[in-house]
Amino acid sequence: MEYLKRSKPEAEKAEDDARVRATVETTLADIAARGDAAIRDLSAKFDNYAPAAFRLTPSEIEAAMQKVGAQDMADIRFAQDQIRGFAEAQRASMTDIEVETIPGVILGHRNIPVQSVGCYVPGGKFPMVASAHMSVLTATVAGVPRIVASAPPVNGEPHPAIVAAMHMGGAHEIYVLGGIQAVGAMAIGTETIDPVHMLVGPGNAFVAEAKRQLYGRVGIDLFAGPTETMVIADDTVDAELCATDLLGQAEHGYNSPACLITTSRKLAEDTLAEIDRLLAILPTADTAAASWRDYGDVILCDSYDEMLAVADDMAYEHVQVMTDRDDWFLQNMTCYGALFLGPRTNVANGDKVIGTNHTLPTKKAGRYTGGLWVGKFLKTHSYQRIVTDEAAATVGEYGSRLCMLEGFVGHAEQCNIRVRRYGGRNIPYGAAAPVRDAAE
Repeated sequence: MEYLKRSKPEAEKAEDDARVRATVETTLADIAARGDAAIRDLSAKFDNYAPAAFRLTPSEIEAAMQKVGAQDMADIRFAQDQIRGFAEAQRASMTDIEVETIPGVILGHRNIPVQSVGCYVPGGKFPMVASAHMSVLTATVAGVPRIVASAPPVNGEPHPAIVAAMHMGGAHEIYVLGGIQAVGAMAIGTETIDPVHMLVGPGNAFVAEAKRQLYGRVGIDLFAGPTETMVIADDTVDAELCATDLLGQAEHGYNSPACLITTSRKLAEDTLAEIDRLLAILPTADTAAASWRDYGDVILCDSYDEMLAVADDMAYEHVQVMTDRDDWFLQNMTCYGALFLGPRTNVANGDKVIGTNHTLPTKKAGRYTGGLWVGKFLKTHSYQRIVTDEAAATVGEYGSRLCMLEGFVGHAEQCNIRVRRYGGRNIPYGAAAPVRDAAE
């Protein structure tokens, strides 16, 4: 493969990551130590916002929703209908099971909702209304009994459309807090905010790093940092389409990777020129240009197999496939956040309205996890029950011998006592159950 354009060196990116880690570690320690006081100081510093209370009251929620125009409300309802419908279909695919594996031995599992979730909705340059649907609404479909939602203020006040989306999605508590202070407060807890069991939602590099450092104290959905977009294309599409799809995601922030992988040198060169043309007229060019300059790649490959290998290795969040063999990529790609197949499809639809979830793995996390979905809010717990004496004795005998194989005498006795009581066999204390002979 050949790079026609390459992003800045990995060493420089690592330095940026190190600075983010240090800032987040210090900030989370401050929240743990000072609680509400730290939250208030951080909100005043970063968002110029320090109200009497960060949690919105029902009347404040209603007042915010009154500011949302009728068409905007209709659009939010349409998007939520699509997302709810797909999430409900996914939930229906996850069933509790119970099977009798051998006579008298019953095994099963139950899908139990996480009991409390903190949903972060990014604000910053772009108030991401859609993120409320993706996290809050999906948690509601999963049956989570306590859903906490938080988003930063915009222009010194709650963003009306975000509040509306949170409330309509089913949030039980809505806070106006952003960044590290929001996810830190929800995970660690303060005097006025009870901690949650799980954090979900996308965010900038600081939010993603905060979730990483908080993982273990709470669960997280996945590492969803700065947006990544990849276009895999051949000469069946044109440069305008490719450039538009790359810059459409690069405008998220100053560090949003965007990559074109193609077998066509002409398409690659034309796309580079088209990006320059679009950056001259794009209203968000200051952001998109910085991302493209520092995090943009154009990779020329010799074959479709090589494009597939490169794409799987990079494991980007959004992968737009526009080739003469889109289904081949669907069948063969293994590492990505979400696929967008064909020129009629685009990442923005996935981000806002089509129904799939837009909280997706970044930084190669697509190698081991998919995106946020209703199943992320469910814990699959197994159970077992033995209902006959014969089964208790049979399984106990195998268990006894296998425990002794590993040297766990106390474990073996848990099995042996059942064999003695329900199987009527005399096994000396601390011995392995003997194998039954044919007569037995």
